[in-house]
Amino acid sequence: MADFARAFRKTIRFEGGYVNDPDDPGGETYRGIARRHHPGWEGWTVIDAAKNSPDFPGCLDHRKALQEAVRLFYRQQYWDRIRGNSIASQEVADEVFEAGVNLGVTRAVTFLQTALNVLNRGQTLYTDVVEDGVCGPDTLAALEAYLQTEPPELVITVANIL
Repeated sequence: MADFARAFRKTIRFEGGYVNDPDDPGGETYRGIARRHHPGWEGWTVIDAAKNSPDFPGCLDHRKALQEAVRLFYRQQYWDRIRGNSIASQEVADEVFEAGVNLGVTRAVTFLQTALNVLNRGQTLYTDVVEDGVCGPDTLAALEAYLQTEPPELVITVANIL
């Protein structure tokens, strides 16, 4: 089954550090987490306390509690919602996780479900899945059945085309 740490490492490198751009609709943001959209995120307490530091915002990357809050946020908001630990392919999990971060979980899972249905050869591999954006047991079973006969790259490519 897929590993969160690997998927997180691949995705977080694109999320940047601290930004407070008044023209950004998300407002103040750290590692892709926008205060305007997630005002109750525990990391804001650490960031607010660090603002008086002479090396702000550079000091944020060295705050262990903040980095753990970032990991926990991405695990709870994205990985757990795509049921990443239950996805049979690390490559597929990485892609769905990254898409979930950038497009939203429902949309990312719907792309996977649509790709599985497109590649199903008239339901000869498994029963088509409902394209509801929820990574439930039927979606996971269909993916597992698909991966028994086909490489993960194909379902990833089709999902990315959608």
